Amino acid sequence: MNDNTMSIPHLIMSASTVVQLVMLILVIGSILSWVIIFQRGIALRRAKQEYNQFEETFWSGVDLNELYREIPADEPRHGAEHIFQVGFREFNRLAAKTRQADTVLAGVQRSMRVAWSREEERLTQHLVVLATVASVSPYIGLFGTVWGIMGSFQSLSLTQQATLATVAPWIAEALIATAMGLFAAIPAVIFYNRYANMSARLLGKYENFAEEFHAILHRNLQGRDATPPAR
Repeated sequence: MNDNTMSIPHLIMSASTVVQLVMLILVIGSILSWVIIFQRGIALRRAKQEYNQFEETFWSGVDLNELYREIPADEPRHGAEHIFQVGFREFNRLAAKTRQADTVLAGVQRSMRVAWSREEERLTQHLVVLATVASVSPYIGLFGTVWGIMGSFQSLSLTQQATLATVAPWIAEALIATAMGLFAAIPAVIFYNRYANMSARLLGKYENFAEEFHAILHRNLQGRDATPPAR
């Protein structure tokens, strides 16, 4: 048996149409998952840095009105900064219309909850693709394996004498399909779990910030209501 005929490139090129289609699907899935892995990794690291920077500024004792004015209104903000911007804008709008603290705080809480939901959607963007590649790729590879084994049995039925040269190419391409399925699935599983955990931690921090900011606004409203009217 010629060694060149058993090389991986030759086996891929000489594989049946079905197995080649399976390999093509797995290659596309692997490339797509790696693109998402790099893109999500950069985005999540940037989100973590932005949160740390804003949290340091927020708890540095800066005046909330000044902090709000420093945030550009025409630029999209993300993370805790976005939640603060939306919540404080709603606080100023409602505080100018009513002196009922419960109404103001309820409106602020609704606004921050909507902002938090948008941040959740942004942080978990495309993770479902990683989950799909991780769960489906092994089964697609297994389909290619089964098809290759079926081809080896068919080739055996057409020969008078069973030899290794008859079945080896079919079995080899079947195993290549299995390997490609695992190659696509394993990184997708690892990075999906990693990024899902990072997203959950960041969302937990956003939620804690929203609760602390809500408590600060509640104390400010209590101080305003406790202040006697000027004579």
